[in-house]
Amino acid sequence: MSFQQGLSGLNASSKNLEVIGNNIANANTYGAKTARAEFSHMYAAASGGVSGDIGIGVSLDEVSQQFTGGNITSTDKPTDLAISGSGFFQVSDGVNPTMYTRNGQFKVDRSGTIVNNDGMKLLGYPADPNGNIQPGTPQALQLPTSGIQPKATGSISLELNLDSRSAVTASDTKPFNATDPTTYNNATSQTVYDAKGQPVAMTYYFQKAAVDTWNVFVSANGNMLNGGAALTNQLKFASNGSTVQDPQPELPALESGGNGIVSTTTAATGTLPGMTTLDIPISGFDFTAVRQYGTSFSVTKINQDGFPPGNLTGLNIQDNGTVMAQYSNGQSLAAGQVELANFRNPQGLKPVAGNMWAISLEAGEPVRGAPGSGSLGKLQAGALEESNVDLAGELVNMITAQRSYQANAQTIKTQDQVLQTLVNLR
Repeated sequence: MSFQQGLSGLNASSKNLEVIGNNIANANTYGAKTARAEFSHMYAAASGGVSGDIGIGVSLDEVSQQFTGGNITSTDKPTDLAISGSGFFQVSDGVNPTMYTRNGQFKVDRSGTIVNNDGMKLLGYPADPNGNIQPGTPQALQLPTSGIQPKATGSISLELNLDSRSAVTASDTKPFNATDPTTYNNATSQTVYDAKGQPVAMTYYFQKAAVDTWNVFVSANGNMLNGGAALTNQLKFASNGSTVQDPQPELPALESGGNGIVSTTTAATGTLPGMTTLDIPISGFDFTAVRQYGTSFSVTKINQDGFPPGNLTGLNIQDNGTVMAQYSNGQSLAAGQVELANFRNPQGLKPVAGNMWAISLEAGEPVRGAPGSGSLGKLQAGALEESNVDLAGELVNMITAQRSYQANAQTIKTQDQVLQTLVNLR
């Protein structure tokens, strides 16, 4: 009598229950992948290498991982990441080989490095100080510790309408005076920034000089530019009021002191002690969107490209993996880009603790790239990928495995009874 078949069946059913139990245990583990026990029957080889007709049981061939995507659930944490499609996050402790995971629960540690709950660092491409991504060997992604440097205003554009019905206010007997509203028609202002990032309040005064012709006066922090005279070039409109002719005024370079007060001294005299230059070239002024129609004065848009210094306040990760550092001055700058890896045979990866996988010969060499490139999936920030375990299916599988275990135990019991009967023969 042979108990081999029943014993192997018990072992196989037990292993199957272990796999099912592990699946159920990780039903709520983000990024976890379900596994399946795969079996094969066994035959003993007789003389000449020919197998017998009756098998000798079953063996566990492999525990196969199923890398189908799990549901993506939204979270309130900007550093939570989910991969929509193929690919794995790459994480490293800086000493051991790179590990791979689908669990996107990341955070920023005290040094500004993006890490997972085990302290493994998320790998990707760094960015230079200007926010340009530098593809190459992946390295730990780290947010800048210093703030963003200020940028002096170099370009200004205005979009507004000057009322064509306005009366002429230019007069030889009553020159322009910023404190006398009767000497000009309309005014608007904006804040620009010098090289130190200090705010400079610039005010534009529009004075109608003649039909379809306007003078523009500019003050900075209350000080009139160009010696209080109008800018060299006037705003001249076509008869339909829609086209500005010769719209770029000639504005001298300015110097502002440490307190942000702008001097009327031009930069042509050189750099003065304690002064910094606000240098806006003629080409930096764009009045092409200024119109003169028969409706009231209105400003619809006014832009400039300068900004003050700012401190890091947070981050935003785009679907292509670009990590955007956000600053208190409203600016954002790329601090790096997440790199994903994929494999020809993901099932060949070796599962390890911490919801990670290690590379193996069976998996093949990793194919790396930015999210959304090639066959790699895109990222979704503020979201996590749930386990792909089908809990209802696993419970049914558990019942089946339990019945299989009971049936195999029954064959052993029957064999025992048959053997007992033979022993009891007289």
